[in-house]
Amino acid sequence: MQNIIKNRFIFFWISGLLFLISVFAFFWVKLNLWIDMTWGIQIEYDYQNTVDMSTINTYAEQVKKSINSEELIINDVNSYKVTWQNTFVVNAWFVNSLDDKVLEEYKMKFKEDLTSKIQALDETIVMSRYINIWKSFWDYIKETAKLTLFIAIGAIALYIAYAFSWAISWISAFTFAIVTVITLFHDVVISTWMYIFTGVFFPEFKIDTFFVTALLTILGYSINDTIVVFDRIRANLKIFWGNWKDLNEIITLSIKETIVRSIYTSLTLLFVLFTIFFFWPDTVSWFILVMIFGTVVWTFSSIFIASPLLYEINKDKVITKYVKKVVNPDDKIVV
Repeated sequence: MQNIIKNRFIFFWISGLLFLISVFAFFWVKLNLWIDMTWGIQIEYDYQNTVDMSTINTYAEQVKKSINSEELIINDVNSYKVTWQNTFVVNAWFVNSLDDKVLEEYKMKFKEDLTSKIQALDETIVMSRYINIWKSFWDYIKETAKLTLFIAIGAIALYIAYAFSWAISWISAFTFAIVTVITLFHDVVISTWMYIFTGVFFPEFKIDTFFVTALLTILGYSINDTIVVFDRIRANLKIFWGNWKDLNEIITLSIKETIVRSIYTSLTLLFVLFTIFFFWPDTVSWFILVMIFGTVVWTFSSIFIASPLLYEINKDKVITKYVKKVVNPDDKIVV
């Protein structure tokens, strides 16, 4: 534990490198977006007899090829069965350069042609749901997601500044708030990059509205883990203030007192998340994978980034050294 503050720049460099890679990924790696993050469609079918999904995939590809015969209209299609239900789903993603009216015509054509092929295979198959995402909805989701994340981080920062406003007079409460914002932003960006990187090799992991929900959940867990360490630092600052113990020792002691709790809490959460990831329906696997990445990142940042960064900002501020206070039992005797 004594080496965390001493080796803080190693951890800063590791996080800085990961952060730069994450920013690079946003601009240079193609995002694997789900239909609710684009202007795609989702068609859901109910069936009674056995369905061969390879045949359904073939039909979807044939319709895609037919529509793309003259120009690129459909970027991608896929299909899958819904676990524990007699239902399968077909998704299609369209290019973003089309006029709205023309785009809607192609969407209807894809739906009608595919449904005709599928029902020719088995007339008991019926279309039970059709979801059509308009461009305006995607714009709304994109702007709302950005606004929600920034509001959440800002609100958390204000709360931290208020909660620690009576910590120690020579450390500003905004110091805790600034470090909190940096670590939260760090956790969200790196967790997002890890998910994007996974989506490059496993296309089934797409970015959707549940992904945004997972990022907001990461903010909640991350601040919970960070604030535990900060609260211990605040308590130790009050205990050792004026008793000759330097800031390095106080922060190191605080990390030592909370690190086991942080690691055990994260391992317990990871056990639950991995259980859900492997044994629950695929529909929640995307959300859970983001949470798994977030758990690893926020555990690292709360121990190796937040507290060392708090020390780095306040290291030049002087406090007196620690002297063990000796209590005389006779002082408490009332005659």
